[in-house]
Amino acid sequence: MLMLKSLIVSLANAYTMVIFVYVLMSWIPNSSGIVGEVYRVLGKICDPYLNLFKRLIPPLGGMLDITPIIALLVLQFVVQLVVKIL
Repeated sequence: MLMLKSLIVSLANAYTMVIFVYVLMSWIPNSSGIVGEVYRVLGKICDPYLNLFKRLIPPLGGMLDITPIIALLVLQFVVQLVVKIL
């Protein structure tokens, strides 16, 4: 059981890092070449999860998107809840 808990936490931490890198890369203007490819791949991994929150939370002031912060908090909360239940 301990191994399963460790696996869940490790996967959640890895996904958290992927989202974090994706958000940081979104600040790079006009990504092309290898950076653009990495950004597109990360988008395919992160966007399905982030879009769940983008439907519920509008951008603040038209420009500030806090959905990644909320998504990461929810992810960590759910992981901690699952680990406690197991």
